[in-house]
Amino acid sequence: MRARPLPLLFGALALAGLAKTGAAILDRPDEAAPLTGSAFLSAASAASGLPDATPAPTPAEPALCETPEAMLEAIREERALLDEQKARMEQRRSEIDLAGEKLAIDRGTLAELRDALQAMFDRVEQAHTADVDRLVALYSAMKPKEAAAIMDDLDIEVSVMVLATMPERDAAPILARLNPVRARAISRIIMERSKLPGDQRLDGLKL
Repeated sequence: MRARPLPLLFGALALAGLAKTGAAILDRPDEAAPLTGSAFLSAASAASGLPDATPAPTPAEPALCETPEAMLEAIREERALLDEQKARMEQRRSEIDLAGEKLAIDRGTLAELRDALQAMFDRVEQAHTADVDRLVALYSAMKPKEAAAIMDDLDIEVSVMVLATMPERDAAPILARLNPVRARAISRIIMERSKLPGDQRLDGLKL
């Protein structure tokens, strides 16, 4: 006996399943409603052992975009943030401008003080120079012995200032008649004062 082809065998099994399902429905009309469309195909597939031929459910549509009211509210919030940032920037700019004006005023005040101090220093320097010139003229007019006698008891700084300003022909006779210790001290100070303070060597100076 020749074997039946497999497709014919599966078809026969499917028809048998359909007949069995229909008979069950007719026997129990109150327990189940008639199957139509895709439900009938699913039941037939289940009874026959074939894959379910029910169409796959359609994917749900994506959610709708935001409503116009929500978009308007977002725009209003963004605008409020921008206005707040702009206000802060304006306040910061005002503070910077005010600080710049104050700085300009302070610079003007410092410049006036500098000019006033410079003018005062100039007057003091002129007066000092005039006083030194006057002392030099006085001691130059004295006899060397008399000038030396006074300078031996005079403040060492004044003696150095006067002798250093005098012409050499007037200072030499006075320096020669000073106390030798004081004469050496004045000579050393005059020599060292032309150097920078860090280079001056006045240690152990005897007056």
